[in-house]
Amino acid sequence: MKPISFTLLLLLTMISCTKEPEIQDSYLDGPVLFDASLYQPDSFLLSSRTPLPTDLNKPVIIAGHGYSASTFEWEEFQEFIDNTGSNVLLSRVLLGGHGRTYEDFRSSSWRDWQSALPEEYQLLKAQGYQNISFAGSSTGCPLLLELIAGGDFKEESINHFFLIDPIIIPSSKILSLAPIVGPMLGYIEVDQSPEEDQYWYHFRPQETLQELDALINLVRQELQAGIQLPGSAKMKVYKALRDNAADPASAVLIQKGISPSNQFEVDMIDTDHHVFTRLKLRENVSDADVENQTNVFNEMVNKVQN
Repeated sequence: MKPISFTLLLLLTMISCTKEPEIQDSYLDGPVLFDASLYQPDSFLLSSRTPLPTDLNKPVIIAGHGYSASTFEWEEFQEFIDNTGSNVLLSRVLLGGHGRTYEDFRSSSWRDWQSALPEEYQLLKAQGYQNISFAGSSTGCPLLLELIAGGDFKEESINHFFLIDPIIIPSSKILSLAPIVGPMLGYIEVDQSPEEDQYWYHFRPQETLQELDALINLVRQELQAGIQLPGSAKMKVYKALRDNAADPASAVLIQKGISPSNQFEVDMIDTDHHVFTRLKLRENVSDADVENQTNVFNEMVNKVQN
């Protein structure tokens, strides 16, 4: 199917939607299911653990998920750390407005989503942690880039920034139409499995699509103006070569916009999975997919320990 035909078909499908979705209790969007980090924060946020780890020099990675997702997106990295006995601590942050009801999500702004990342960082710093890095997947990446561009980390000592499938240029050009047709749509419905409905929103409010569009437009402008990494911090981008959400050109824009260049790396991954480091609940997971995930997790852990 040609791209223009797909676009027209999707627009017609979206416009045919009613403005209020029929939300089931089995959806993350509903009033029953919430992200597990809201029930057991000490199992997800390092800052909430009691007692605190005694070795404050251990490497810490603060991980933020993508748009409409949840802390589940980084669960496999936690399992990898646990299973390999790695000397790394992971703090899985639930983005603001996420993991709660549809109404909570709809009323949130991208700045609300972003706020959970620096909040956890400041808490960990106050507790005495010395070696802190960040990881983002999908929309978690432009949220981190905007924090760097905004000077939030200008005076901070951060080890690494890891970006998994950053969305700077969306693969579908539909997102750019959100401000125009969004108010007519109300929301879009996502085709995903019942299991995925527990960890990703089944319905995407048009207000949040507009917020996402505004975020990535801003970050593109900031990259064009140039974004300086704070101090000696290093950045590594891992980008799927074939990705139905984030165009591979996103990695090129980041590479051109980040300085100094000797503190930046990019690795294009031979896969067609968006956020290829999350394999749970996916269909058609190959040995190569597992190898990609393992290689990236190993490299992230090794980099923050060196």
